[in-house]
Amino acid sequence: MIAGKYRIEPLQKHHERSVFQCGTEELDRYLHQQAGQEERRNVAMPFVLTEPPVPDVIGYYTLSSLGVEHEAWPLEIAKKLPRYPQLPVTLLGRLAVDIRHRGGGLGKGLLMDALYRSWQASRQIGSMAVIVDAIDQKAREFYEAFDFVAFPDQERRLYLPMATIASLFIG
Repeated sequence: MIAGKYRIEPLQKHHERSVFQCGTEELDRYLHQQAGQEERRNVAMPFVLTEPPVPDVIGYYTLSSLGVEHEAWPLEIAKKLPRYPQLPVTLLGRLAVDIRHRGGGLGKGLLMDALYRSWQASRQIGSMAVIVDAIDQKAREFYEAFDFVAFPDQERRLYLPMATIASLFIG
């Protein structure tokens, strides 16, 4: 997790989003134009990284709930799961760090914060894993470095079981 001078908190009106640039237009546009709307509609919860007292967003991620079809899971996992048509997971929809702040471990810090919040929420509302849809190969490799595993036939969709996440925080 991120300590010291940084803060991760839910997106609020006072956060300055317009200066954020991560180098991927889709992720920049989302933060600039959509994140606030999705938060107000309870579609996704954006969390932003700042360095108080400056309100500039230097990183962010989003969390939402998702159902994954039973058939999508790897066979060795699927055979141990209840036969519901869809199984509950937490979607880590986006994660990005401003290009001016790369290389300092902030991406890892954001990921750890997202996993911790997901694990905490799973203790109240069922969620068996955190799912990510890697935007490109570099993002996929980032998640794989933290033991995320690709779904069969979906090379950019990866998951990390909630039991694995729990072991990070209780162990």
